[in-house]
Amino acid sequence: MMLPGCVDTPAVTQPWESQLTGADVLRIAQAADECGFESVFIPEHFVVNTAHTETTGRHFLDSTTAQAVIAGATKRIKVGSMVTLVPLRNPIILAKSLCTLDWLTGGRAAMTVGLGWQRDEYDALGVPWEERGARTDDYLAAMFELWHSDFPQFDGKYTSFSDIVFEPKPVSKPHPTIWIGGDATPALRRAARFGDGWAPWLTPPDQIPEKIDRIRSSPEFNDRPFSVFYSLMSLLIGLGESGHENRAINGFDAATDAQRVVDSCERLAELGVTDTWVPPPRVDGVGEYIDHLRWVADEVATQFTHVAT
Repeated sequence: MMLPGCVDTPAVTQPWESQLTGADVLRIAQAADECGFESVFIPEHFVVNTAHTETTGRHFLDSTTAQAVIAGATKRIKVGSMVTLVPLRNPIILAKSLCTLDWLTGGRAAMTVGLGWQRDEYDALGVPWEERGARTDDYLAAMFELWHSDFPQFDGKYTSFSDIVFEPKPVSKPHPTIWIGGDATPALRRAARFGDGWAPWLTPPDQIPEKIDRIRSSPEFNDRPFSVFYSLMSLLIGLGESGHENRAINGFDAATDAQRVVDSCERLAELGVTDTWVPPPRVDGVGEYIDHLRWVADEVATQFTHVAT
């Protein structure tokens, strides 16, 4: 589930979320943990250009810091990002941060890799926009070397190291869960090479099977276990207020009728989706949102393995 209060993008949030405090966010995460959900995700941006705030909002967290706080407030739920802007990070520090989180929580760290869409954000941080894809691949390869090798050595275009040790190693084997966001050709290649899963966002559902086939048929894909996350929220983007009501879109439904939601999840499963997010209908605050979590846990998730809220 995408935690409320971590972003204020109008297309995916409700008015009450702008009033949430950090304590409210932790209360929701604890409720999801107690209800048995598999994971929570935190989005990330470092800055937003003033020209974009009406569309994107202005409230974003540092995902890795937020993950650590939420992990400390919960007991069993996996805590991930959606997404971490990898090319804007130092790969050694990011590898250490995720490894620290994974080690301290007994294997509950996850990261969704993203490049972001704001050139202004890259400019503000002094990272060349044109290098974002190459940096991401270089950084991920370096991070894997740090996680996997007793005596890591790496000589890449953007980072290099030798004669070092990197401890502790992650509890999760071979490393914390890595999802790859995006559906462009480079993202699919990245998913084949690095991903434990793929997380498209606004990809039309009928394109999902073909893109999964492209990932699995890549020479770099080694037939490992692989997940696909696709949110029912993706079908509601652009519908405004009506998007939070009971709406059937292209045969899929993000409604308050359990069987209709189950049917939508089953359709996604037929397309190759393994994990999804059931967005809430219009609610009035934290209490009603937690009621929605319990409803999904009792009425929907019991019929599946990987249904998030």
